[in-house]
Amino acid sequence: MKNKLLLIVLILLLGMQWSKKKATLSDYPIQEVKLNQVILTDSFWLPRIQLIQNKVITHAFEKCQSEGRIENFITAHQVMNGGTGTTQGKMPFDDTDVYKVLEGVAYSLVNNPNPQLEQYSDSIISIIALGQEPDGYITTWRTIDPWHPTSEWVPGGERWSHLEISHELYNSGHLFEAAAAYHWATGKDKLLDIALKNADLLVDVFGNDNHNAVPGHQIVETGLIKLYHITGKEDYLHLAKKFLDLRGDSTARQIWGASNIQDHQPVLQQDEAVGHAVRAVYMYAGMTDIAAIYKDSDYRNAVEKLWENMTHHKMYITGGIGARHHNEEFGDNHELPNLTAYSETCASIGSIYWNDRMFRLTGDAKYYSIIERTLYNGVLAGISLDGTHFFYPNPLECDGEFAFNKGSCTREEWFDCSCCPTNLIRFIPAIPSLIYATHGDELYINLFMANTAQLELPQTKIKIEQVTDYPIEGKIKINVSPETASEFAVKIRVPHWATNQPVPGSLYRYSTPLTDTYTVSINKETMPIESEEGYITLNRQWKEGDEIELNFPMHVRQIEASNQVLNLASCTALEYGPFIYCAEEVDNPDCFTTLTLSAEDNYKIYDDTLRTTFVRLVEKEHNGEIYHFIPYYTWANRGVNKMKVWLPTINNSPSEHMALK
Repeated sequence: MKNKLLLIVLILLLGMQWSKKKATLSDYPIQEVKLNQVILTDSFWLPRIQLIQNKVITHAFEKCQSEGRIENFITAHQVMNGGTGTTQGKMPFDDTDVYKVLEGVAYSLVNNPNPQLEQYSDSIISIIALGQEPDGYITTWRTIDPWHPTSEWVPGGERWSHLEISHELYNSGHLFEAAAAYHWATGKDKLLDIALKNADLLVDVFGNDNHNAVPGHQIVETGLIKLYHITGKEDYLHLAKKFLDLRGDSTARQIWGASNIQDHQPVLQQDEAVGHAVRAVYMYAGMTDIAAIYKDSDYRNAVEKLWENMTHHKMYITGGIGARHHNEEFGDNHELPNLTAYSETCASIGSIYWNDRMFRLTGDAKYYSIIERTLYNGVLAGISLDGTHFFYPNPLECDGEFAFNKGSCTREEWFDCSCCPTNLIRFIPAIPSLIYATHGDELYINLFMANTAQLELPQTKIKIEQVTDYPIEGKIKINVSPETASEFAVKIRVPHWATNQPVPGSLYRYSTPLTDTYTVSINKETMPIESEEGYITLNRQWKEGDEIELNFPMHVRQIEASNQVLNLASCTALEYGPFIYCAEEVDNPDCFTTLTLSAEDNYKIYDDTLRTTFVRLVEKEHNGEIYHFIPYYTWANRGVNKMKVWLPTINNSPSEHMALK
C-alpha cells in the first residue's frame, strides 16, 4: 500500500511538472480565421483561385509526372528492395514540388470539393510512401544513388553529410507543411504519418547533443512547429528552436560562416536581412513562431530589427525582395536595381508568411500594408493571366535583351528548379485565410475581398459579409450580424495607399499629399475617423443587420524613392489603389524610350480587358501623345516586351528630392 501511494505521488508530481512546462508555452495572441470559415465570392481573387484549382494544379502534376519527380519515389522503393535506378530531374529538392502541389490541393479542397482530384492526390501520397526508408528517411536522390546525385553542385555522401547544400532538411520541411495542410483539409492521415515518421527520425538524429548541425535551406523549422501544433509533441518544437539557436553559433558547432545561408552569426545577433532572400524570410518566420510560442523577447527583438531593415532599406516598391541574381540574395542597404532585380516569386510569398506572423504577434497594421502591396504586385506578377507561365525573378524593368527569367525575357511554363510555380499553387488557394483575424473580443479585417464568413468571438458567433469591387474601387460594405447582440470591436485596416505614407519607413513617399480622405459610416451614420496602429476601431453593441460602409477614394499617385536609392534619383512610379503600374512598349510604341512623368501630370482612368482579364488602366496626355500604363502584375502577357516601372521625372525640384531621407 505504501509503495502504491509513493507511486501515485510520483505520478502526480511528474504530471505537475509536465503541466508547468506546458503552461510556459503559448501561441500567437492574435488567431487566424481558418480557410473553411470564409467563402470567397470576390470578382478579382476568386477567378485566380479557380485558375489554380482548375488548371494550374493539373499543369504542375503533369510536369512533375513527365519530368520524373513522382517516379523518383518509385525508383527509391525499387533501390531499397535490391533494384537499381537513376534519379530523374536536376535538383536535390525536386521532391518538394510534389509536396507543394499537394499542399495546394489541400487548400483547394476545403471550399471546392473535387473527389477526382482528391483521389488522384491520395494515389500520389501512396507513391510517396513507397519512397520512404524504413527508419523514416525520405529524400529520393540520396536513396536512389547517394554517391552520384544529379546536381553537379551537391556532393555525394552519407546522410546529412552536406546539409549546407543537400536540401535533405528542406525536403522534410515542405513535406511537413504539406502533411499538416492535407490532414487538416481532408482528415486523412497517410501523408501525416509519413511526415511524423520522418520528424521522429530528425528528433532521434538531431534532437540531442551528439549532432549540432543545422539545415542549409530553412523551412524545416516552421514545418516542425506545425507538426507540434497537431500532435502536441514538444520534441518537434524543441528541435525547431535548436536549429535556430545553433545557427551561426561558433561556440556550439563549426559554422559555415556564410551570410548567404544566414550562418554568419547567431540569429539573435542578426539585424540586417542578408543572403538568400527565400531562406531568410523562411527563417524569420520560424523565429517569429518561437517568439510567440515561448514569449521570447530576445527572438521578438531580433525579428523586429530584421523586419525594419528589410522594409526600410531593401524592399522594392512592389513588395519584392532580393536585389541580386548571384545567390538569389539581398543586396546592400538601398541596393535596388530595376533591370537586374531578382525579387523572386518565392521570396514575395515567404515575406507574406512572415509578415502575417508579425501581425499576429503584435497587432500592428503595418505588416498587412506590406502583405497587400506584395500580394497585388510582387506575387501576382509571378504567374501569367492564363495560369501556365511563370516568372522566377520579377524585375522592375525589361529591355527585351537581358534574359532575367532563367534564360528568357518573358514567363516560362516550367523550370528545372520549379519552386516558384509550386509555391504559387500552395499559396494562392489559402489567401482567404488572410482576410480576418481575432483577438479576444476584437475582430480584425485586414484585406478587402467580397466574401461571407462565419466567425466566433468569446461572447457570440458572427456572420460577416463583405460586398465590394475592391481593388477596382475603394467602396466596401461590411455587414455584421452577431448571433446575439454583443459588444465587441471591429478593427478595419486602413490601406497604405489611402494615407500619406506608401510603406512604413522613409524608403518611399508620395510626391504630393492626399486632397481628400476616407469615410466610415455605420447604418448610414457617418462616424468620426480615429485610427490607431493603422486600424479604424469601431467598438459598440453590435446587432444583426448592422452595416459598415467604407469609402477609400482612389487616385493615381506618384511615388518617389529616398535619395539613398541612387539609381532612382529623379524617377517616379505610379500607383492606383493597391496596384503599382508600369509602361510596356507594346502600348507606347512611338514614345517608350522618351516616356517621362511630371508632377503636373493629369491621369485618366479607364476600364479594359487584357487577355480576357478585366483591368483598370491609366493614361496621360503629353504634347499630343497618349501614354498608357497597366498594372505591373499584368505585364509580359503579350510576348517579349520592354517594360519600366520607374520613369524619369521632369520638372522635379532637386531640393524636393534631396529632402527624402
